[in-house]
Amino acid sequence: MIELIPLVCLQCGTPIPAGVEEVAWVCTQCGKGMMLDLQKGLLPLQVNYASTIAPDAVGKPFWVAKGRVTLQREAFGSSNKQDSEAAQFWGDLRSFFIPAFSCTLEEVIEYGTHLLQRPPELQPGPPLRFEAVTLPAQDIHPAAEFIVMAIEAGRSDKARQIDFNLQLHDPVLWILP
Repeated sequence: MIELIPLVCLQCGTPIPAGVEEVAWVCTQCGKGMMLDLQKGLLPLQVNYASTIAPDAVGKPFWVAKGRVTLQREAFGSSNKQDSEAAQFWGDLRSFFIPAFSCTLEEVIEYGTHLLQRPPELQPGPPLRFEAVTLPAQDIHPAAEFIVMAIEAGRSDKARQIDFNLQLHDPVLWILP
């Protein structure tokens, strides 16, 4: 059975113009953030805007979630140096940045690995326009797993086996330059 969900602002009732693949919006009337959950319908969503975006620029939406990785890896002929570097890297709580806009898997990995290794400072700024949010919240965890694998595959040792567990906190939406 197909169910139609009316897209009206949860706060003021203004109709939300939505593209076919869009999953999150900000009301143009009152500024309330919302996202579509296929089981629960329209839910409130906090949307944060980075202060580093030029006022006339169009921002890029990213799901940002704190996460912890527990990792077990083996490498051929390893002196355990790479293993300890990996354990040290993943030992801290990390911020995962998952592109929420339409892009290829390669771009998700490129953005994600770069921003995980060199996270930007997230200082709030004023609201502004941003690209459409097309990545649903349920796809954040698998995307983050791809990023972990890309980082581990990029190490200089000859990885034989990598097992990991990724625990993510609830994501928030950040609009970045």
